[in-house]
Formats: sequence, C-alpha cells, structure tokens
Amino acid sequence: MKRIFITLICAAIAVSANAQKLDKFGMEAGKKSVMGKEVRVPYTDVISYYGYIKPGAAPDEVKNGKKMYYLYVWIPAVAPEIGIRMASPVPAKMAPAATDFVGADYAANTSDATNYFDTWITLEKAEGITSAEKIATAKTAKWNTIESNDDSGEMPAQPSGSNYNSLMRVTSETSNPTKALTVGLYRVGFTTYKTGEVQGSFVAQLASPVKLPGVGVASNLADLSKLVTKK
Repeated sequence: MKRIFITLICAAIAVSANAQKLDKFGMEAGKKSVMGKEVRVPYTDVISYYGYIKPGAAPDEVKNGKKMYYLYVWIPAVAPEIGIRMASPVPAKMAPAATDFVGADYAANTSDATNYFDTWITLEKAEGITSAEKIATAKTAKWNTIESNDDSGEMPAQPSGSNYNSLMRVTSETSNPTKALTVGLYRVGFTTYKTGEVQGSFVAQLASPVKLPGVGVASNLADLSKLVTKK
C-alpha cells in the first residue's frame, strides 16, 4: 500500500508539472546569483509557435541518422542574444494567443495528450540569405549550426516525469560570421534524441532581449516567404 501511495504521488507531481504554463523565459545577459539562486531578467520579446507532428509523419530531412523537422525563422534585425526552448506536449494551461504562430495540424489535434517526444533542438543559420526576398530561393543554401540542446532542468517535466524538454541561449559572436546573430534566415531543427518518434504537440519559443518587429516563423520556406514579404 505504501509503495502504491508513493507511486501515485510521483505521478501526480509529473502531471502537475506538465499542466503548468512555462515559466518566464530569462536571458543569459545580466544573470545573477542571489542567495545561491540563479536570477535572470526575462526576455523582452517572446514569440511562440504551436505545432503538431502526426504519428508516422515523414521528416523534413534525415541528418546524421536522425529524423529532423524544421521551423524556418526570419530575423529582420541584429539580436545580441536569442533564447530558444521547446516543450512536448504543449502544457495543458497554454494556448496560442492572437500574435502566436500556429502550425496547420495543431488546432485539429489539441485533444491528443498521449503522443509527445523527447525534444532535441538545434539553431542553424543560412549562408547568404540577408533579405526576405531571397527566402524562396534558399532551398540550396548552406546551413551552419550555431548551437544545440537536449535536456534542460529549467523546463517542466514531461508526463513520464523525465526532464526531456529543451532550452538554450545563444549569444551573438560578432567576430564569427557563422555565429553572429545578424539579419537573416534561421531554422530551428528538432528531433528526438533517444528512442521513439517525433510525434504529438509541441510549443517552441524564440526570445530576444530587444524587440524584433517583423519576425516570421513557418514550417516551410514557401510559407515563410509569403509571411514576411506579404505576397
């Protein structure tokens, strides 16, 4: 009986953690330690993308043996830092706002609380795509990896109780063209790090310490081009 009670308590904690909204997204710049606790100033600009990957959906690419899916991002201004985090499934108390980006399959699958995946994310930048008009021709662009992340203890646990959601903060390296957060085309790659398939709902957030008006996020280059050029 005691063992069953403990198991139920653990399960309740895991469900409760997943039911909450994500905490405020704190940035790397200005990070402090106050009485042994890490304190971060929240990002000024946070953009959310709500998506859903159908079970068995074909990946955008198989890269290094991993089934990769992409979110393409247009950043129209220089950013000193960018924060990226992803949670799957979407926490129960979160829903898209009018200003958020929403994937085509998300709304029809909000009731699916069974499928989710162990998120692993990357941030890449396309070479030579420095104007929105060039996005449509970026299919053959070379992509440079800036950063990646697997598990983060800052993120809420998944329904399994494991901390398999992802978060990373990227600081611009102005001396390195491949890692400078300048105007351009980026993509957030995501897959599952260990076993299993990429399936179920997710929310991805991109954040900056400065306002970046005109940012666009889409699951393919054609839609992103239309979004940011208004064509």
